[in-house]
Amino acid sequence: MTAPTDRQLIDFVYAEARLLDELRFEDWLQLFADDGFYWMPLAHGQTDPKLHTSLMYEDKLLLQIRIERLRGARTFSQQPISRCHHLLQQPTVEARDEAGGVYVVRSGFHYVETRRDEQTLYAGWATHTLVGDAAGLRIKLKRVDLVNCDAAFGNLQLFM
Repeated sequence: MTAPTDRQLIDFVYAEARLLDELRFEDWLQLFADDGFYWMPLAHGQTDPKLHTSLMYEDKLLLQIRIERLRGARTFSQQPISRCHHLLQQPTVEARDEAGGVYVVRSGFHYVETRRDEQTLYAGWATHTLVGDAAGLRIKLKRVDLVNCDAAFGNLQLFM
């Protein structure tokens, strides 16, 4: 794979958010590398998802299970289904390792999740560590840092 341009990296992040907003979770999951992770730290500046508690730290298998649960006929918390919307600041390319094929892109966001009469707003930063392979860019790690990560939360139903 040839090295992606900054514009291609930025467009990847926008396209990923759109898949989530359109509830196209299976397509979204395909953006992850086989060894990719989705991480939501519980503390500001948290550096290790394994030695400290996180809101979420899920590999591709756990993400698949969560998606199947969201689609399940007996998932009463999703009847009617939740919907979401991402409002992203323009992502910035923070690091490029052309030799290793690794790219880091960061974006601030406001995220709204709604179901019935309840609407919840979250704000934070998403950091995508992307890797290139023959099929294109894949997510090696998506880290979601919430502004109020240490607050008491209800159930986070979808993906930010």
